Amino acid sequence: MGHTGEFELLVLLAVLRLRDDAYGVTVREELEGRTSRTLTLGTVYKTLGRLEGKGYLEASVAPPTGERGGRRKKLYALTPVGRAAARSSLDDLRQLAEGLAPDLGVP
Repeated sequence: MGHTGEFELLVLLAVLRLRDDAYGVTVREELEGRTSRTLTLGTVYKTLGRLEGKGYLEASVAPPTGERGGRRKKLYALTPVGRAAARSSLDDLRQLAEGLAPDLGVP
C-alpha cells in the first residue's frame, strides 16, 4: 500500500473535505484556511497532478460556467487507493505521535 508525503496527505484530506467542489482554487483556499501554510496555486496544481498520476485522485471536467468566463473546472476526487493511502499515512502519524503531546507542549 502506498504512503503519502505530508503535503500530499494534506491535499488528499482537503479534496476529501471539499467533496464535489475540489479543484485547484478551492483546495488552496481549504489548505490556507485550515493550516498555517501560504501556498501558490502552482504548488497545489503540481501536487494534484502528482496524486492523480499515482492513482490517488481521479479528475473530471465540469461544464463551463459564466462566472469563470466559460472556462471549465477540473474537479478531483479520491480513488479507493487514495483513501487507503490517506488512511494509512494518517494511522502512521497517529501511532508515531501517540503519547508525545506533553513533549510537544500540546494539551
